[in-house]
Amino acid sequence: MFAALLADGRLYELLQRCDEDLAAEQRACGCPRCAGVLHWARYPRKPRGFSGLNPEYGRRLSLCCAREGCRKRATPPSLRFLGRKVYLGAVVVLVCALRCGVTPTRMRYLEERVGVSRRTVMRWRRFWCAEFIATPFWRAACGALMPPLEHGELPASLLERFAGAARDRLVSALRFIAPITTESATMHAI
Repeated sequence: MFAALLADGRLYELLQRCDEDLAAEQRACGCPRCAGVLHWARYPRKPRGFSGLNPEYGRRLSLCCAREGCRKRATPPSLRFLGRKVYLGAVVVLVCALRCGVTPTRMRYLEERVGVSRRTVMRWRRFWCAEFIATPFWRAACGALMPPLEHGELPASLLERFAGAARDRLVSALRFIAPITTESATMHAI
């Protein structure tokens, strides 16, 4: 069920709209340092994992304070990008959720469909099972999930906690982990 989402262009359009809403909310709050006006300061990304994206999808939404002397950057959380990873956040989550014993057949499918290597998938698994669970965000957020999640099954165990169709669960999970996608958002979320 999650495999079909990897090729769903409507999912990526929805995630872009979610990011635009998050950026608009942050812009309305003003600069986190001086409460000054925030201006758009988008920067290019080269997202991997889905080829049917519009060119604007590859621009990370960011904001910059207009006040001289401050110029603080405020990068809102993102449902499209998972921090500095070059693959789309949805791809990282879905591929790792699908990895249940990366069989040669499943790995060939992921290599052909997404262009991801076995080595990259294994690196993502280390991220979820070691780096992610060690973040201050996860230590604070996992308490809200009772009973506790099985860390060795992340992100699949996280997707299972949300209700709805596969797409709705993915969007909810991406929204839940959005604070880890930016340093400036993480500081305010915890």
